[in-house]
Amino acid sequence: MSHDQYQNPLITRYASQEMSFLWSAQKKHSTWRKLWLVLAESQKELGLEISEAQLDQMRISLEDIDFEKAAEHEKNLRHDVMAHVHTFGEQCPDAMPIIHLGATSCFVTDNSELIQIKESLELIRRRLVNTIDELARFAYEYRNLPCLGFTHLQPAQPTTVGKRATLWCYDLVLDLEEINHRLAELKFRGIKGTTGTQATFLQLFGGDHGKVAALDQLICDKVGFKESVAVSGQTYSRKIDSQVLACLSGLGQSAHKAGTDIRILQHRKELEEPFEKNQIGSSAMAYKRNPMRSERMCALSRFAISLTENADYTMATQWMERTLDDSANRRLSMPQSFLAIDATLILYRNIADGLVVYPKVIEKHLQAELPFMATEEILMAGVTAGGDRQELHERIRVHSQEASKVVKEEGGSNDLIERLQTDEKFAQVDLSATLDASKYIGRAPEQVDEFITQIIRPIRTQYADDLKNENEELRV
Repeated sequence: MSHDQYQNPLITRYASQEMSFLWSAQKKHSTWRKLWLVLAESQKELGLEISEAQLDQMRISLEDIDFEKAAEHEKNLRHDVMAHVHTFGEQCPDAMPIIHLGATSCFVTDNSELIQIKESLELIRRRLVNTIDELARFAYEYRNLPCLGFTHLQPAQPTTVGKRATLWCYDLVLDLEEINHRLAELKFRGIKGTTGTQATFLQLFGGDHGKVAALDQLICDKVGFKESVAVSGQTYSRKIDSQVLACLSGLGQSAHKAGTDIRILQHRKELEEPFEKNQIGSSAMAYKRNPMRSERMCALSRFAISLTENADYTMATQWMERTLDDSANRRLSMPQSFLAIDATLILYRNIADGLVVYPKVIEKHLQAELPFMATEEILMAGVTAGGDRQELHERIRVHSQEASKVVKEEGGSNDLIERLQTDEKFAQVDLSATLDASKYIGRAPEQVDEFITQIIRPIRTQYADDLKNENEELRV
């Protein structure tokens, strides 16, 4: 690694080598060569004069790319596709006359990127289902543990630790549905020509429209796509890019939300992300246990979310059949979106797999607020014991305000129950029984069980192979 030039930290620190390879020069340009071979093979099958010897020369050089020679050609030609046409042709000189025959640059650039997008989405899906699986395990383990719920980040009706985790998990399930939708709808650019009219291919086949259509479908079949886009200009519609990056942004949004929740809960000492034996939280404050993984997850998610706007603007500013101002920014935004979400999901799974729960702290926080939340049950119990509803309500209101004053102004403990115990109007009420937190969590445990059975179990069944093949570890 060079230490005197900028290195992209997505490559050097965060994302996997697997995702990095999918957007590497080797992957990109070997895919170009495979597309040129597929084009030539298909043209031969449909009657063009292309020999098997020419195809054989192409086949043996698909992965053997002289990048230095390609760089020399590009410096001279100022055209990356033609630079690689010449580099490939010099390795298989007999095939040089038929390489890129009838095609424009976007035949290789756009089609190769669609292949990269497809394979990258499949990798992201694998990461995602493993994260869903880990979160579901956590949710099931803690489905019965009551904790303080929050609305507006203020104490609200209790829930359980496991039920809260299903909220994080369900967001990812919705993201999985969106990824599957994008994969199902992803189409190849195919052979569309310079402005999308297929004019050159029509000329090659002597005006035979049927053979041009057959060539388009034949190439789709060979590279694993069901069909090509219905129409295009020179490029496939950049609407596809904006839709794909919106899908990745959605994943970033889900991860950021969960990461923020975990950071807040770690602040409250109720929950803690994994912290290794020799990990240092602060260079100055040796005692600190910072939520650095959740913070990094939020940072990378926010970066991925920000890149979506780039794709939106690119789509909006494509003039007529195409402009080239999409090229440079897509070289940045497309791979980096995938790399950032790849890194995010590696982090998310690692966090979910090692979350530490502190039940005693959770109980302490819950008990501090529970007397206020129990007031409705106390009121009903008082009425059942023969009290006047309106009078009891007023007594509870006054005692609650006094107890709140002790907590907020004096820094004391919530003494509402003690106050009510000394009030003769509540003498017949078993006040201690009203502080059982399990009375206030509703169907939270049952909802977790139903979520696992109805939503998670089918995912585990459908993606059983993916759940066996995920062992990516954090790099830093």
